[in-house]
Amino acid sequence: MRVCCCVLLCVLTGWADCGAADSAGSQEQPVSFNHQIRPILSDTCFFCHGPDEEDRQADVRLDIAGQVDLTELVSRITSDDPDTVMPPPDSNKSLSPEQIELLTRWVKSGARYEKHWSFAPPAEVTPPTIAGADESKDEIDPFVIAKLRERGLTLNEAADQRTLIRRVTMDLTGLPPTRSEIHAFLNDPSPHAYENLVDRLLDSPHYGEHMARYWLDLVRFADTNGLHHDHYREMTPYRDWVIRAFNENLPFDDFTVAQIAGDLYEQPTTDQLIASGFNRLHLIIDRGTALPEESFMRNVVDRVSAVGTAFLGLTLECAVCHDHKYDPITQRDFYQFYAFFNNFDGDPETGGRRGLDFKRGLQPPYLELPSESQREELARLNQQIADVQSSLKKLERKQKSNEQAGQAAESEEQDRAAEESRKQLNDQLARLQASRDQLIESIPATLIMKEREEVRPAHILVRGNYDQPGEVVTRDTPGFLPPLESDQPTKTRMDLARWLVDPDNPLTARVAVNRFWQQLFGVGIVKTSEDFGAQGEPPTHPELLDYLTNRFVDSGWDVKALIRKIVLSQTYRQSSAAPQERFIADPQNRLLARGSRYRYDAEVIRDQVLAVSGLLNPTLYGKSVKPPQPEGLWKIVAMPYSYPRVFEPDEGGKIYRRSVYSFWKRGLPPPQMTIFDAPTRESCSARRERTNTPLQALVLMNEQQYFVAAKTLASRLLQTEASDQHRIEIAYETITSKIPSEDALNRMIDALQQFRAVYRDNPDAAQKMVAQDGPAILPADGPEPSNTDLAAMTMLVHSLLNLDATKTRE
Repeated sequence: MRVCCCVLLCVLTGWADCGAADSAGSQEQPVSFNHQIRPILSDTCFFCHGPDEEDRQADVRLDIAGQVDLTELVSRITSDDPDTVMPPPDSNKSLSPEQIELLTRWVKSGARYEKHWSFAPPAEVTPPTIAGADESKDEIDPFVIAKLRERGLTLNEAADQRTLIRRVTMDLTGLPPTRSEIHAFLNDPSPHAYENLVDRLLDSPHYGEHMARYWLDLVRFADTNGLHHDHYREMTPYRDWVIRAFNENLPFDDFTVAQIAGDLYEQPTTDQLIASGFNRLHLIIDRGTALPEESFMRNVVDRVSAVGTAFLGLTLECAVCHDHKYDPITQRDFYQFYAFFNNFDGDPETGGRRGLDFKRGLQPPYLELPSESQREELARLNQQIADVQSSLKKLERKQKSNEQAGQAAESEEQDRAAEESRKQLNDQLARLQASRDQLIESIPATLIMKEREEVRPAHILVRGNYDQPGEVVTRDTPGFLPPLESDQPTKTRMDLARWLVDPDNPLTARVAVNRFWQQLFGVGIVKTSEDFGAQGEPPTHPELLDYLTNRFVDSGWDVKALIRKIVLSQTYRQSSAAPQERFIADPQNRLLARGSRYRYDAEVIRDQVLAVSGLLNPTLYGKSVKPPQPEGLWKIVAMPYSYPRVFEPDEGGKIYRRSVYSFWKRGLPPPQMTIFDAPTRESCSARRERTNTPLQALVLMNEQQYFVAAKTLASRLLQTEASDQHRIEIAYETITSKIPSEDALNRMIDALQQFRAVYRDNPDAAQKMVAQDGPAILPADGPEPSNTDLAAMTMLVHSLLNLDATKTRE
């Protein structure tokens, strides 16, 4: 048996920190195919010996049982002969003795295969009983404690109250707690003080803004088309709908169905139509850069990929050209799924430029959302335009009638009067039409989905080529998942949407629960939240994931209830400070023996800075806004006919709105965001990378809005009648939610004195500091501080805003 370019590079993929290595030295431990063997086969074998029948080598298949002599496999991986050993020497892969031992033991124990864990229904499990432990009565904690005890570990001590209120407030709203909120929590004697805090945060409108941000990453929401000209696109009502959906706790199954098929309800509501815009969030190739047929095909593939990533946690797009190399998704499966989304009724979405539609960033079909006053004004203007047009037609008919009757004008004066009337009417018409156009441009609108009446046929595209249609296929779902039932002659997108949230579907709820867990711990129970297939990592706590999934569905897909359950657990409330040996035993904290600690996302960092300074504009919803960026930045990526090509920042309070409302140009998103690892949103992003680079420090030190924020907070502090020490204590607590230690306080007092001395000796520098990046935003009352004091306090506040404690989740 020749098993080419295969076998087994990393038995511990994703599990090295979870103690899986103990298997190699513990003969009593049974070998798990799903958690230990499958990752090896997937990483090194399935490409040549997996589900793809057309490209399978040596007729050897290793993803299912009974397809290969596994005794021969053991012989090959233990061989010293370079002509027979597996992996082949030229593969640049080798197996460790521990890996060989594990594979050998699996084969000798019967080589038991298992259905891939995520394709099986969630198991009905109960929380394990923890003998002699009363560490927690929460449903989540027993699962975590049981796993920890297997490794000789326990839950860490609880975080202190200040750390906890900061953590949960930032995690649920993306904003820091105020000093008054901190003090109210610390002084609340109720045994339910923390629960009450959580409930208040879940009711905050800022909760929906924060939750929406993760979803907008996932569905690649943006304000431009991407690619080539990267034209403007109006989709902000979709973003606002997502925020409202989370704030109103729309059940996640309804949230899902509305996005997949909101337009197909018998009488869709406005919200359901807006939600169907999920299907229009893909990139759009501009007219003239690709044939309409190719553009259309790419758009449909993008829709299918988005559904796969966002709801199923699968890489469906890998089967565009051939059967999936790692998961049991055939090319036929892909195009049967594709058939649900290729029946779009509208322009092939090639960026057609149609007057006001183009300027508004709209390609039909779209939904207009005028206010009552806008609707009335539009009706008034339309009536006035109709009246003027009627007058023009009457004038033209009169003149034409006179000409046909052979009557000459009675006088030149009458000719001039008629021509003057025509000019006045045309001028009036132009003014009215300009007013109407201006009004229409101000009316919110959003792209929506719409079905053709006549169903467009779908073909398997040979090698994924748009111009090589093959066999016709009908709408259906992948065969390895539960079948899709329909009472319609032709299955619909609504059928598909309801199939996604059917309790028998093993993926949708699991994927959602894992992603919400990821938001609160920094990493999911399944680390690869975008991929629940064979190439993804297995869950660290599979029973816990199944338990939460079942409870989520049983609750009516109640997102707030799930979030509440998680943040009330002792697992969530642990301190992130731990002895060195815990970090050595589990560097990535996959066992959850301590609280998660990681750098905040870009939006949280920016919004926090604006919030603590008092600059944050809390206005909800509306069109995207443009905070300041370096001049000429968009020209770097804009083609000559791109719209908009030049970045023009907004002014006033708009520039201090939350980051979720920032204008997102796919060709060059806000650098304040991307430098901190925000995605471009050209594709679906289920999780962000977290890097630490010098450029991030430079942004925090020099970014215009951050400096204005520091200056504004410094101004407010100086208007407080207090000593330097008390002002510093206020600043430190406002920014970090903590009280400074005596040593830290003394160092800050000394730093302030040194800054003050520098600027006292150099008043020009103080003047430049105060004038830099515009004035601070000050309250209406209170004395204006001196340049020296303001410059010195600004530098101290700026230093606090750059602390690790400010930008790191503790």
